[in-house]
Amino acid sequence: MTAVGRWLTEAVPLGRIAAFRTLVYLFVAGDLVFFTPWVRTHANVPGELYRPLFVSRLLHLPTPTEWLITGIFWTLLVLALLAATGRAPRLLGWSVFALYLYWMIIGMSYGKVDHDRFGLLVALAVLPTVGRARHGDPTRTEAGGWALRVTQIAVVCTYFLAAWAKLRFGGPDWMTGSVLARAILRRGTDLADLIAQVPYLLIAAQFGIMAFELLSPVVFLLPARWRTAMVGFFYSFHAVTMATITISFAPHLVAMASFLALERVRPLVLLRRLARRVGGASATETSPPRTTTGPDRTVNPPGQAVVGGPPAGP
Repeated sequence: MTAVGRWLTEAVPLGRIAAFRTLVYLFVAGDLVFFTPWVRTHANVPGELYRPLFVSRLLHLPTPTEWLITGIFWTLLVLALLAATGRAPRLLGWSVFALYLYWMIIGMSYGKVDHDRFGLLVALAVLPTVGRARHGDPTRTEAGGWALRVTQIAVVCTYFLAAWAKLRFGGPDWMTGSVLARAILRRGTDLADLIAQVPYLLIAAQFGIMAFELLSPVVFLLPARWRTAMVGFFYSFHAVTMATITISFAPHLVAMASFLALERVRPLVLLRRLARRVGGASATETSPPRTTTGPDRTVNPPGQAVVGGPPAGP
């Protein structure tokens, strides 16, 4: 196997795949309810406003109707929650990918296409190829390594291609223009208003964004510790973005968890330990108190030896 092949299939613990899979499918369910419920409103939009994406035209998908959108919503919600349990990973995984892709095609066929879902869609496409994986399983898998690596590449491509699009359509003027100023005027927060008052800070931020996106592939060249630190910087960048211009990039952040050692986070184990502690504390509280006749002497039931106190006489 070549060096590139070994890099693409670097083995990871199955527990990491199980944790990432649960995270991804739970997000899909949450996305339907909290992040993209507006897609359901397209059920009441006249069909002539539908402008299908290229993939929709290629697959000859029908114009969305109320019954179609409602059916996809409830079916996808149920299947995503089932897939999060890890059961039938291939059957449920492929089903969730197909339905979520269709959900996104419907959502993005009315004039606006978001690029923050590319990494998540890639993750949904490759996770079913891994097969079964249990939480906490240390067994290493090359198939799982490939699935995570492909997702990581999609995450980095989201940054790099965003910079390429800025230069392609905006040119170098993108960095010296008023892009962030317009964003703050449209959807800025109080924090953004404070930042905007600092002279040339927004221009410097635009140069910084361009440099960050163009250099994002460097994350693959770093040692593990520094790679984790750079991924932490990615997350902090989006935290600042959310705090200033209220753009969350939530699907992208979920896909970016493919860089993290998620097998170390075992919520089920933590819940079991918490339940044991709570159960143990409850048992202690409900047990009858012992009756004592003095500081060192306990009255025991008949037939049992006395605990504590002076030894019994002859």
